[in-house]
Amino acid sequence: MSAEAAEQVPVLECRNLCISYYTRAGEIPAVVDFNLKLMPGEAHGIVGESGCGKSTVALAIMQYMGRNGAIVGGEILFEGRDMRQMSEEELRQIRGSRIAMVYQEPMASLNPSMTIGDQLAEVPIYHDGLSEREALARAEEMLAKVRLPDPKRILASYPHQISGGQQQRVVIAMALLSNPKLLLLDEPTTALDVTVEAGIVELINEIAEEFGTSMIYISHNLGLILETCDRLTVMYSGEAVEVGDIHDVFDEMRHPYTRGLFGSIPLPGADKNAHPLVAIPGQLPLPHERPRGCNFGPRCTFFRTGVCDAGPLPMHAVPGDADHRVRCERFEEIDWNRDLPKGEAKPPVEPGDVVLSVEDMTKHYLIEEGGLFVVGGSERVVKANEKLSFTAREAETVAIVGESGCGKSTFAKVLMGLEDATDGKVMLGNVELGGLPVQRRNAETISKLQMVFQNPFDTLNPSHSVGSQIARVIRKFGVASKDEEVEAIVHRLLDTVKLPRDFARRKPRQLSGGQKQRVGIARAFAGNPKVVIADEPVSALDVSVQAAVTELLMDIQRQNRTTMLFISHDLSVVRYLADRVVVMYLGRIMEQGTTEDIFAPPYHPYTEALLAAVPIADTRIEKRHIVLKGEIPSPTNPPKGCPFSTRCPYMMPGTCDAELPPLRDFGEGHRILCHLDPAELTAMEPVIKPKSEAAERL
Repeated sequence: MSAEAAEQVPVLECRNLCISYYTRAGEIPAVVDFNLKLMPGEAHGIVGESGCGKSTVALAIMQYMGRNGAIVGGEILFEGRDMRQMSEEELRQIRGSRIAMVYQEPMASLNPSMTIGDQLAEVPIYHDGLSEREALARAEEMLAKVRLPDPKRILASYPHQISGGQQQRVVIAMALLSNPKLLLLDEPTTALDVTVEAGIVELINEIAEEFGTSMIYISHNLGLILETCDRLTVMYSGEAVEVGDIHDVFDEMRHPYTRGLFGSIPLPGADKNAHPLVAIPGQLPLPHERPRGCNFGPRCTFFRTGVCDAGPLPMHAVPGDADHRVRCERFEEIDWNRDLPKGEAKPPVEPGDVVLSVEDMTKHYLIEEGGLFVVGGSERVVKANEKLSFTAREAETVAIVGESGCGKSTFAKVLMGLEDATDGKVMLGNVELGGLPVQRRNAETISKLQMVFQNPFDTLNPSHSVGSQIARVIRKFGVASKDEEVEAIVHRLLDTVKLPRDFARRKPRQLSGGQKQRVGIARAFAGNPKVVIADEPVSALDVSVQAAVTELLMDIQRQNRTTMLFISHDLSVVRYLADRVVVMYLGRIMEQGTTEDIFAPPYHPYTEALLAAVPIADTRIEKRHIVLKGEIPSPTNPPKGCPFSTRCPYMMPGTCDAELPPLRDFGEGHRILCHLDPAELTAMEPVIKPKSEAAERL
């Protein structure tokens, strides 16, 4: 550290911070012995599973602990001053001006009954004493800085009138309006598409650099942390278990929990057959049930009685690097290159005959303009799906990827019978599904096609037991009718999804998010389906739970030879899980092929941008820098010619914006809808590739 840096006062310093909540059951320690030093202009990441205390730390920094929360030990110093000694008025002056926070859900931060201009103007009016006119001028300038098109229109809009990505940019603009010294970002991109996420991450980095803002970035996305942060704290069950420079922690991690997190995420070299992911065993302990000694002990393969459970564990400096610290008594004894958890290799599954065939499937919606009570109003057509064609074979996983609004979920609704196709065919075996609504489908057809939904919290009936909800499917589809047979099948399904049999008597509220998703999977497979549609089934889960659920889906697929349609925007999971990939944009298929084809040149320009937007938690990998500009057009007014022409960096005026592109065939089912010459597509540089040895040495 330079002498100049040593003289600087940290923007924020947490010293031995302890935070508790008080309930009817008594004091519950949420965070214990937390330390963090954030220097001017520095970005610090905090990662860990849900419930580990990440957001509690952020709320304590903001002094938003609620009535039952309290700092019971340690200090939080902001620019050298203890925040606990500040008056309520001082804290009100600091919040929103010197310290600002961007939350995970932008709509929870915006008032739906106020225009965006009025909400933004409040900040400089209150904190900087500007007039309303001056405040609106500054708000308009900041909206331009966060690259929102037509700032005047945005200022006059209500939150519901702009997209999710635009809402998040407004919240970031609001946080930056008074040029804060410290910006707290709590999962600010979790609900956004990868392309929007990439743009917002670039935006945050640019603005933080311009204003010299220090940042604390809270996320479960390790790739995002690698792209944005200088230092990293890994938290587990209320404690920091590893702290260090971002590259030290990524390249030389020294805590078994950190290793477990990295073993749970699909990096580019992962292979679902040869090198499957390894989920961390067990569950995060409840705060009042933490074990003696190491909190991670019950889940750790290196646990040793008498050493790891002897008492509270201190942080130890890693030899040769005083800034890299770890809360583990055995980290120097472990061979970190050899003693790593490895998944059991399995032979590849050979796909069978075609089970699902989609031919020129089209779905349009007619919208009456002028309102319900206006006679003779004009009609607009929403082109949700346009001439989709692909097949899925037995025991094969076909991923459908693309941004929100590309038509993925509309296709799933047609498949499930919740919508009728406007044109084309959707064949399940010899049954045509496109014009067969769910009310007219027989039990056999319905049982062959089941769905695993994105949010496990909304798909289970809270008033019914887990067992009764699975049993209902078994009876409904005629799998069994006698009580003892049904109970036996329920128990077998719980065994399959690796849940204890006594969970059959539990209500959903007694289960964690990952456990609820397992119940959803058990229910989907209870009717012996031929095809399972998995709609973002792991996006709401922690990475360690994601790995367990992903492996579970593949194990059941192997066992039952089920065809899976995997709808997702997470291309890292898609690369690991899928056999073939269908890339959609604005209702059309832009590219399809095997997973290897999609992740290597030739690319459709949209696929190229999607791949470049994926954060990768691997320091050995480098990516080409491509950030899509603009918003996805409205399906009520799609561009003439190529749907992607308004955002494509290769756009050829007079061709791309005038005519629908030809379908280029690159063999073995790899097809790209693009005007570019096949030779030009083939000559594209790989988006993701290993760093050269020379670059690594530098």
